[in-house]
Amino acid sequence: MSLSLAMGRRARLPRHKLRRMLTSAAAAVLGIVLLFWTLIPVYNILLIALSEDGDEFTGTVWPSDPNLESFSAIWTEGNRYLEGFWHQLGNSFYIGIATMVATVLIGSLASFAMGRMRLRKAWLLGDVSLVTYAVPASFLVIPFTRLMHVYGLTDHLVSVIAAEVAFATPYAILIFHQYGKLIPVELDEAARVDGATPWQVYLRIYMPLMAPALAAVATYALLLAWNEYLYQFLLCRPRAA
Repeated sequence: MSLSLAMGRRARLPRHKLRRMLTSAAAAVLGIVLLFWTLIPVYNILLIALSEDGDEFTGTVWPSDPNLESFSAIWTEGNRYLEGFWHQLGNSFYIGIATMVATVLIGSLASFAMGRMRLRKAWLLGDVSLVTYAVPASFLVIPFTRLMHVYGLTDHLVSVIAAEVAFATPYAILIFHQYGKLIPVELDEAARVDGATPWQVYLRIYMPLMAPALAAVATYALLLAWNEYLYQFLLCRPRAA
């Protein structure tokens, strides 16, 4: 009886190993396919940059006469399409980083007040702010333009940052509030017993434990501001007096 059980186990073991090997091989093949699927467009961009006339390559592994004139034109702004390129790139970085910092700061403070300070009817802050997503952002262009004109912020980067923060903050509050529920409130109570102020609890307990949510919201806000074109085009144009 014991001999037959041992033989049955030995018979099942190779099948289990084979299944595991096939699963690993399929995962490796899938990863390689996804890697090529992701890198081929990037490689095509490199081929276009190295070509003389900027034509797209179809079936060509490497250009016959590669050159670095495209990179030189970017560095020296030697093309009419590249006038003010570095200034515009700096503005994009400024808008993206400022939007990211402001969104994380406002969203984390709001979620901390909602979930840790135990304010009455604090849930309205998170729920009402999400109503803004019911209106498409393109519909709010005219009100935002008028508002920035009233405050004298027309043709200023602050107007774009304010608009992007307004669109990113409701999402940030939602994510921070939901993630903050996973942090035990007993940590705050223990810190208060030791004499910590709410500001110290926010900086030394709440923010370090919220690191994954902070990274997710910061990335979302940065990409939102970086990819925005409509508001930058309309709010950063000089108006006639």
